[in-house]
Amino acid sequence: MAGAPVEALQRVPLFAELDRHEVEQIARLFKERRFAKGETVVREGSGGAAFFLIDSGEATVSVGAAPRTTLGPGDYFGEIALIDEGTRSATITAVSELACYGLTLWDFRPLVEENGAIGWKLLQSMVKKLREAEQGHRPAAST
Repeated sequence: MAGAPVEALQRVPLFAELDRHEVEQIARLFKERRFAKGETVVREGSGGAAFFLIDSGEATVSVGAAPRTTLGPGDYFGEIALIDEGTRSATITAVSELACYGLTLWDFRPLVEENGAIGWKLLQSMVKKLREAEQGHRPAAST
């Protein structure tokens, strides 16, 4: 696998506002990552600096050891850690052989720093996500 599929990346909300050329630049930075059945891909509470897009296989998502959902081809995780290097909010475990495209902060950051248009669009995408989260948690106005 040389880079990630552009079409799959365009479905990721973080990259949705980027034009095809910009997504192609990002796609080239991805590297193939493979995980064996039962292997932990990321652990809840650990530091994170990578984003993953699943190519094939399945993985479970668990929070506090409680299973939450299953991920498969086209699903992704770690987009926030790609930017803030914060702690992982869930554990991702390979249910089967898992092939992913992985992008690390140290590969991604130089591209964003060198390309203000990409950085601005990513910032807009993050603010949109923040606004949606705030609106979903805003108390009802009294009338």
